[in-house]
Amino acid sequence: MKAAVFQEANKPLTIEDVDIVDPRVGEVLVRTVCSGVCHSDLHFVDGLWQLPSACVLGHEAAGIVEAVGDGVTYVKPGDRVIMSFRPFCGKCYYCLGGRPNLCSDPEINAAAATRLQWKGKPILQFASVGSFAEMMVTSENGVVKIPDEMPMAEASLIGCGVMTGVGAALYTAQVPGGAEVAVIGCGGIGLNIIQGARLAGAGKIIAIDIVPSKLELATKFGATHTINSKDTDNLPEAIQDITGGMGVEYAFEAIGVPDAVTQAFAITRAGGTCVVVGMHPLGSQISVPGPDFLQEKKLVGCMYGSTRFREHMPKLVDLFLQGRLDLTSLVSRRLKLEDVNEGFRAMKAGEVARSVLEISSL
Repeated sequence: MKAAVFQEANKPLTIEDVDIVDPRVGEVLVRTVCSGVCHSDLHFVDGLWQLPSACVLGHEAAGIVEAVGDGVTYVKPGDRVIMSFRPFCGKCYYCLGGRPNLCSDPEINAAAATRLQWKGKPILQFASVGSFAEMMVTSENGVVKIPDEMPMAEASLIGCGVMTGVGAALYTAQVPGGAEVAVIGCGGIGLNIIQGARLAGAGKIIAIDIVPSKLELATKFGATHTINSKDTDNLPEAIQDITGGMGVEYAFEAIGVPDAVTQAFAITRAGGTCVVVGMHPLGSQISVPGPDFLQEKKLVGCMYGSTRFREHMPKLVDLFLQGRLDLTSLVSRRLKLEDVNEGFRAMKAGEVARSVLEISSL
């Protein structure tokens, strides 16, 4: 099969012939129809996170089941599915506690290191997905079925950006109706946090970014106020002007920059919650004022929007089909597999909400 192979940080991915295993016990083979180009992949391309070897990146995808291994009962060939980059084992401490997004089973990562070969040597399948390729093999517990009427480009985005962003608001923070919310960073994740806050019935949703076009898009997705942080020397004061001097009840950081978390915490009112959604570089440190915790401010992390993906992803599909969740506007560009590096360039330039690779037809 053809795949875009990551070989070295700060170098373009190359299109190569890669071998993939037939599905083993409990596994499924999925033909990749669409894959989003997500900022999390860019962290590895830019060397902010490291990988131990060559790798097929891509983790935000939808496709069609081509074959199943022994023991698979959840899907059959021909089913349309969204891939999950956090397959669950169903038996570890986190799975049994209802938090499969934190599943810690080492066998899942081990399996992802044995499914692909390039030039006769094993290479890593990123996040148990590796969607920058024509085919993917994953655990039966790494897919969720979707109806035939769900368009595949939009479906692919649910696999990461949409689920993470909407979930951060609905499931991690559990934003209540009428709440005052701010989102720092209006890329793919931030726009979906805004959508999640809108779905929750937030009263004020303040979008913060430095790119005017992203702020315009944020308004389309549900922001009630926008702030270009290049235009203010005092973000907390600007937020207080909107919130009656209080600050927001919920602040979300969605860009993976430590200083942005410091800002998000600063604009959170006493008793409020600051949620770190961005993927921060390895070795980075976040600094917040210790005395602020005496105001009962909360600083919390977010992994995959705290999703129980077999439950929550179908709900997002239903919201889209009802016209209540905008996924189509997220698809800024449709590219081919060989255009993956252009997708990364456009992302870094701030030109897109999401580029989607259309890898095969239905």
